[in-house]
Amino acid sequence: MPALGLAQETGRLLRWIKQEGEAVAVGELLMEIETDKSAVEIEASAQGILRGVRVQPGEDVVVGTVMAWILGPDEEIPVLAASPVAASPPAGGIDREPPAILPAAAAGPQADDRVAASPLARRLARQQHLELTSGGGSGPEGAYVAADLPSAEAAPVGMASARRRTALHTTRVWTTTPHFYLGRDARAGRLRGWLTALRQRSGQPVTYTDLLLRTVGVALRQNPQMSDYWDEGEIRHHDGARVGLAIAGPRGLLLATISEVDRLDLSELVSARREVVARAQAGKLTGSDLEGASITISNLGMFGVDRFEAVLTEGQSSLLAVGRIRDEVVPVDGRPAVEPVMSLTLSCDHRVLDGASAAPFLTTLVEYLEEPALLLDVDHRT
Repeated sequence: MPALGLAQETGRLLRWIKQEGEAVAVGELLMEIETDKSAVEIEASAQGILRGVRVQPGEDVVVGTVMAWILGPDEEIPVLAASPVAASPPAGGIDREPPAILPAAAAGPQADDRVAASPLARRLARQQHLELTSGGGSGPEGAYVAADLPSAEAAPVGMASARRRTALHTTRVWTTTPHFYLGRDARAGRLRGWLTALRQRSGQPVTYTDLLLRTVGVALRQNPQMSDYWDEGEIRHHDGARVGLAIAGPRGLLLATISEVDRLDLSELVSARREVVARAQAGKLTGSDLEGASITISNLGMFGVDRFEAVLTEGQSSLLAVGRIRDEVVPVDGRPAVEPVMSLTLSCDHRVLDGASAAPFLTTLVEYLEEPALLLDVDHRT
């Protein structure tokens, strides 16, 4: 079971695209996995024959567990003792003995990183200064999952698996990440004019989201501190201008990533945005669509929302919440005038950013939105 995100602990097999005994080539679609973000089609990384299938569609599997093998003609199927399927707690709660988790000072010689555990369970144990002893988890072959840790949430009964994972992910981020918010109003008159001119000149279905992707990407290049993120007690950095996009899909809110948004030309950017939205709404995002982004854009303007504050995504230190463009009275040359205005709210991780480091990014972004002609100079230099 592949890990397609920092917080992913399990995945649900939706279907085998290749069947037992079929030949598999590198890069061919092998199976479809459901995560908290989407249904993702997984490509084969090896060539051979698919054999020893251990998981059936509809089963939840712990990340890192062997689901099947791709073997050569003369290779034998390895024998594994435990079932790879992640156990689901009964309706009345978790009915089992608590796992063997020791405080760090009392841990024995086996309590180290070699103990089988999902990435999330290992991260939670480190945060709570707990050590895991071999074979004490509820996962396959005694592996630990997040539910084995004291802070884990019990899964609600009757909730769809993708929605359940999203709910647990959001709760975890909200309770473990110190949020703060910065807000700005941007005058959108020239942005509106830019959009109209682009549509007339190119004949393409350009949207405000496309212009936001471009301006956010350029602002990221000029404010590289916004690509830092928190991971297991350290600040790390995303390379490039990868921007996530929050998309409404059949499984709820989905997140997909578009790369190099500051350097794609208009037609490439529009195509990239339309294609990833189509894949998300069809539940067909690929692994590359889920690669880590520096920042996510959540635009609720089309729903009539003026402004809102959003919860961060794990692996990112900021999220831009965008409201609708509305007419407001603003000062122009010392006199009141009615102009279109857009509200922007930047959610930030206070472990990585503070007001002084995040505000320049927001200032840069507002400057480009209010005067898009400034982007011509930036594009020329890149």
